[in-house]
Amino acid sequence: MSTLIGKKNENADGYMTAGNNVGFGVSAASMTATWIWASSMYASATSGFTYGISGPIHYGLWGALMILFIYPFGKRIRQVAPKAHTLAEVMRARHGKSSQLMLAGSNVVGSVISLTSNFIAGGALVALLSPFSFQQGIVAVAAGVLLYTLWSGFRASVLTDFAQVLAMLGAVVIIIPVVFFAAGGPSMFEAGTANLTPQQSNFFSSDAFLNQGAPYIAAVLAYAIGNQTIAQRLFAVREDMIKKTFITATVGYGATVIGIGMLGVMALYLGITPMDNDVNNLIPQMASTYLGPILLGVFFIMILGSLSSTADSDLSALSSIMMADVYGQNIAKRGEANPKTMLLVGRLSMVVATGAGLYFASGQMNILDLLVFVGALWGALVFPVLASFYWKKVTNSAFTVSVLAALAAFIPVRFAWFSMDGATGYVFDAVSVLGIGIVLGLMVFGFLGLKPALFAGAAAAVAAAPFVMGFLHDYEVLTGSLVAYAVSTVVCYLMSARSSSDFDFDLIQQRIGDFDQRPAAESAAVQS
Repeated sequence: MSTLIGKKNENADGYMTAGNNVGFGVSAASMTATWIWASSMYASATSGFTYGISGPIHYGLWGALMILFIYPFGKRIRQVAPKAHTLAEVMRARHGKSSQLMLAGSNVVGSVISLTSNFIAGGALVALLSPFSFQQGIVAVAAGVLLYTLWSGFRASVLTDFAQVLAMLGAVVIIIPVVFFAAGGPSMFEAGTANLTPQQSNFFSSDAFLNQGAPYIAAVLAYAIGNQTIAQRLFAVREDMIKKTFITATVGYGATVIGIGMLGVMALYLGITPMDNDVNNLIPQMASTYLGPILLGVFFIMILGSLSSTADSDLSALSSIMMADVYGQNIAKRGEANPKTMLLVGRLSMVVATGAGLYFASGQMNILDLLVFVGALWGALVFPVLASFYWKKVTNSAFTVSVLAALAAFIPVRFAWFSMDGATGYVFDAVSVLGIGIVLGLMVFGFLGLKPALFAGAAAAVAAAPFVMGFLHDYEVLTGSLVAYAVSTVVCYLMSARSSSDFDFDLIQQRIGDFDQRPAAESAAVQS
């Protein structure tokens, strides 16, 4: 596919966003495939194995709903910046260099972490299902993704996503029922009840919600707003297709990821111990145990498709950041960026990012921890970024200081650098309650506007306070995420409310446009 769509004289803007005119079929498939990555499948199974049947539901349902919550914000973002390539580029037009580099830098870190987790998933799969080692597996997967993405960038990513999502959805429909009946069918749940703790057997497990569901609600909202792989598809899809695209991706993601997570639940009921005590091995281990050779091949394709569809998205996202935000607006003089140099920068960035992902993947870190960490990290950016698209008074200093303050609060809480005993714990519980209100308020704001959002946020905070004060600080991941939301929102609001700024949003369209003045004719290849 990459060979067929390749152009001898590549267009820099087409390489980043395919001409801002991708149709519904390809864009919906690409959004679904990008959101369904190998890591989300592995992490959903890990959640099922750790927390019981409610684990995959918390993971898949909230992740799916976060895709849905993107689209009202996405419509506003496209209205303000119809020709943008990255969110960081818009922040440059809205605020200045520091805001741009802050958002771009966080996405570089996020893309490398995402690449790492996908390479880990691929390496574990290859090591379990073939004669090759984990190290050989991650090299093979990385090389394969890099080779087909390198030349045509985003166009290669979205078109291969279309094929990959068909393979993934088809495989899930076949594989989950086959494993279920091969493992014993309904009788498995009766016989395996003794393997579960009371919390794991409880569908409404507070342990699952506080450790998995609630942190993931916060993390995925942040991931949706701050992640360039999502923003890139938002800028690429036809503006009138945004709603249909995101609704379709919501359904596809939820059904697939919850279904795959049930492999972890089955492993729990069966009393299976993960090979080498590594939960990343659960999915391939279940497949190799209960699938025959042909279906094992189908399973292999499903996981390779899921990890490749996201890894290529990370590469194309990272290359667009380096092209537009680093070279196009900070190294080259204003209006003088050379499109050929931009393409070279983008391709070199892909090679360097792949090397970095391979280096970190060799450490075999826990995928679920990686996902929650980067999502929480982006929580510091959510309010400043969204407010910058709606509120004229937000300033560059308010954006920068609020994000730095939130990170300064998030990191020590997340990694338990100090004791939460006594009054300290209650203080952070109170801040977390404010964070709960902010997360719920932002969700409502996208659909219903400011007044309903303020009411919903206040009601959520008041309702949650009696139930979480005094113990929420024991859950570092959730507390860290909520603290990041609360601190960034409060600081950004207080600094902006006092400012005299009255920004004209029409300036963004004047400041952002195509880098390459040649017609991006190749965009027609993905209009379907």
